[in-house]
Amino acid sequence: MFSDIGVLEVLTLVVLAMLIFGPDKLPKLIQDVTGFIRKIREFSDNAKHDIRSELGPEFKDFEFEDLNPKTFIRKHLNESDDLRELKELGSSFDLTKEINEISDTVHGTDSDASVPAAVNGGSGTPDLLKKRDQPVKDERPPFDADAT
Repeated sequence: MFSDIGVLEVLTLVVLAMLIFGPDKLPKLIQDVTGFIRKIREFSDNAKHDIRSELGPEFKDFEFEDLNPKTFIRKHLNESDDLRELKELGSSFDLTKEINEISDTVHGTDSDASVPAAVNGGSGTPDLLKKRDQPVKDERPPFDADAT
């Protein structure tokens, strides 16, 4: 609970407590605070025990920390075999390879390596995705009056 409090902060709190309550009342105050914390913990433990007994035997392994959504999801994902299967399935797909193959097909650099014949034009039809020959440097593209 207080794992992020450093030594300097604790020392500052002790000095402030000494200044506010004085050295005479401080031991009694510490006893009262620790007794209050013990009563709260005891009340909390009794309430948890009562809730577990009322829920029945189906919930004997129920933990109240599981009510936190992050903890609940983390617990069920770590225990699940489905997560391992999903990781294996995800590693079997190489999306970058698939995207590279598609881009190679579109750019016409890989025409027959892993693309089916129907897409490649193997059925006798021309491949419309292949790049056409580049125009000669001095040759201008045709003027289209409707496009401008």
